[in-house]
Amino acid sequence: MEAKAILRYLKSTPQKTRLVVDLIRGKMVDDALTTLTFCNKAVSRDVLKLLKSAVANAENNKKLDVDRLYVKTAVVGHGPTLKRMHSKAMGRGATVLKRSCHVTIVLDESAI
Repeated sequence: MEAKAILRYLKSTPQKTRLVVDLIRGKMVDDALTTLTFCNKAVSRDVLKLLKSAVANAENNKKLDVDRLYVKTAVVGHGPTLKRMHSKAMGRGATVLKRSCHVTIVLDESAI
């Protein structure tokens, strides 16, 4: 049995989000919560909220034991990119790409 939670259209670049998600992949949920709580990256708050949502889904919807849960997979994918213009010298314009991403966390019970 697996439980998952998906965060879509996160206003952070996929590259920055992967740095945080890589910290929790394969860990037990208690260790992952502690890691995200003390992580200095701004996106860690959003990933922490997503992990808590996945734990709640596992507990309430799938009836899994919370003490035996671990992060089976954690994936960060590209979301839509907003294209904006920024004024430059001599009447020119520069494109500003505001990237977003989708994060998926899947939890499963360990066999231990």
